[in-house]
Parts: sequence; C-alpha cells; structure tokens
Amino acid sequence: MFLAVDPGISKDALKRIGRVVRSWHLHTRTDLTFQELARWVNPKVAGWINYYGRFRPWELIPFMVRINAYLVRWIRKKYKRLAAKRKALAKLQEIARRYPRMFAHWRLAPTVSAVLV
Repeated sequence: MFLAVDPGISKDALKRIGRVVRSWHLHTRTDLTFQELARWVNPKVAGWINYYGRFRPWELIPFMVRINAYLVRWIRKKYKRLAAKRKALAKLQEIARRYPRMFAHWRLAPTVSAVLV
C-alpha cells in the first residue's frame, strides 16, 4: 500500500482564505493610502504565502489574482478619475513596476503583470 501526502494548498483552504480577504472589504477602505493598505494587508498575506506557498506556490495564483482585483476596485473607488477599469488596472501595473515589493503577493510572482487581473 502506498500513502502520499499532497503538500500543496487544498481547495478548501484556498476558499477559506478567499473568504477572509473578501471579509476585509478592501475596496471600501478609501480612508487608507496605498502604503497603509499594504502595511495592513502584508502581514496576513505573507503568512499565508509562507505557509501554503512552500510547496507548489503556483497554486496560490488565484488567491493573488483575487487580491489584485480588490486593489483595482479600491483604486477605482478612491480615485474617481481612474474609475474606468482599464485606467485603474494600468495604474496598478504602474505602481507594481515602480514598487515591486510593496505587496507580499507581488514578490511571489516572477512578473507582477502575470497575476494582475
């Protein structure tokens, strides 16, 4: 008999951390600056990445895409001139190129644009 352990993140764990991220309501936190938002989000996200991303980190890509989608929604809500999704996405890509280590989940991806919505 052969028993194997799958060290990657399970679908249930991915759903659970997705629900936690959704419960943060990032897009409504327009009172925070981008740096404050990063300081608030990074400890939690870095912990999940360190725990679940040890083996098979590419399985966390849906999680990173979800966080980036919330960041795009935050930009659209905070800056009315960037209300168009294309403009907000371009702004997030510009910020990611300028400050590639601002968010913990941006460090995991080889290119940040690969995990942007």
